[in-house]
Amino acid sequence: MAINTQKVVLNALVFLYHKFLQVQLGDLGFTLATKQRVLPIVLNREEVNKIIGCLKGRNKLIVALLYGSGLRISECLRLRVQDVDIHRLCITIRDGKGNKDRQTLLSPRVVGELEAAIKSTLTLLVQDNLQGVGPSLPFALGKKYPNAFRSPKWAFIFPSTGVCRHPVTDVVCCHHLHSSVIRKALNEAVKAAGITNKTVNCHTFRHSFATHLLEAGTDIRTVQELLGHNEVKTTQIYTHVLGKHYAGTKSPLDRLAFD
Repeated sequence: MAINTQKVVLNALVFLYHKFLQVQLGDLGFTLATKQRVLPIVLNREEVNKIIGCLKGRNKLIVALLYGSGLRISECLRLRVQDVDIHRLCITIRDGKGNKDRQTLLSPRVVGELEAAIKSTLTLLVQDNLQGVGPSLPFALGKKYPNAFRSPKWAFIFPSTGVCRHPVTDVVCCHHLHSSVIRKALNEAVKAAGITNKTVNCHTFRHSFATHLLEAGTDIRTVQELLGHNEVKTTQIYTHVLGKHYAGTKSPLDRLAFD
C-alpha cells in the first residue's frame, strides 16, 4: 500500500473513533511505508537549447531562469526587483519551500533581458501608482508601511496583466504572472522542438540544472545549497540520473564473445 493511501486510511480510522465512537486510540505504533523513489526526468543540453530557442520574449527569459538558476516556477514568478543583484550575478529566493531564504546564481546570458524586464515593470509601476495601485505585498508589511507599494524594490519582475484584490487585505493590487501562462507556452515550445520521448514541465528545468552541474563536476554540497535542499540525500537523486552510483561497473554482457 502506498504511503499516501495509508495516511488516508489512518486519518479516516482516527476520525471514526474520536468523533463517532468517542474512543481514544492512543499510540497505535503504526509505521508508514517508505515513499517510493521516482527518478526525475532530465533533458540533455541540446534539448534544453531547442526548447528555449522555440520561446520568445518574457516566456523565454522565465524558462531560461528556471534552467540557469535552478528555480521552481513559483519562485521565479514571485521574484521582485530587490531579489536580483546584477553586479554580483545572484538571485535571492525569499520564503521558498519550507519558508527558507536562499541565494542562487544568475547567468550573465540573461542579464540584458532581465534588465529590460525590470525597466518595463518599473514603468508599469509608475502608471499603476497614478491609479493608487501597486504590487501585492505581504499583509504585515503592507499594514506597517502603507506606502510600500510605491517602492520600486517591491515590484514584481513578471507582473500580471491585470489587477485583483488581495485575498487578505482586500486591497486592489497587481499580482505576479500566473504559472498557467508559462506552462501553456512551454507545452507549445516542447511540441515545436519535436521532443516527444519525454514529459517536460517547468520543474524539468530545475532537475536539468542540478544534473548538468553535477555532470560538469560541481560539488554536490554546492548543488544542494543552490537548490535549497535540507539534506544532501535529497540532492543525491541526481547522481542516480547520471549513473554515478554504479560508475565503473560493467554489464555481464560485455564479457560474452558472441557476434
